[in-house]
Amino acid sequence: MRVYDYMTQKVFTIRSDKKLFAAQEIMNWARVRHIPVVDQDNRLVGVVSHRDLLHASLSAIADPAPEVERKQFLSTIPIEKVMKTQVETIAPGAPIQEAAKLMRTKKIGCLPVVENGKLVGIISEYDLLQIVEEMPSSGKAAGPHRPL
Repeated sequence: MRVYDYMTQKVFTIRSDKKLFAAQEIMNWARVRHIPVVDQDNRLVGVVSHRDLLHASLSAIADPAPEVERKQFLSTIPIEKVMKTQVETIAPGAPIQEAAKLMRTKKIGCLPVVENGKLVGIISEYDLLQIVEEMPSSGKAAGPHRPL
């Protein structure tokens, strides 16, 4: 099982000069929590997440401003000011287990899939959960369990 077998190929992307409100609109419309930020050549330059939006708007949330003011606030901040630029990536031919391990150990919700420096897809927690859901059940518990 390889990353390319499970990655989302049609990825919503955004440019770093766009404003946070545009990212929020994409996230709401597409129901995604991460958007790869690319340059004009589709090269990955960062990732903006739902959490980044929340952090950026904390001052607007702390002061219970109307939604209109929050939208105006998010419309003033360029994505490049809050996006993560140190982004873990994975190759499309990598084993899916490598993606899962990287996401678990780095505590990240997605991995942009990059080939020859260009974004070709994304693999998310949701994709990994779908894999687990589709696996045949043997009825046996595998691996150590942590108490709740």
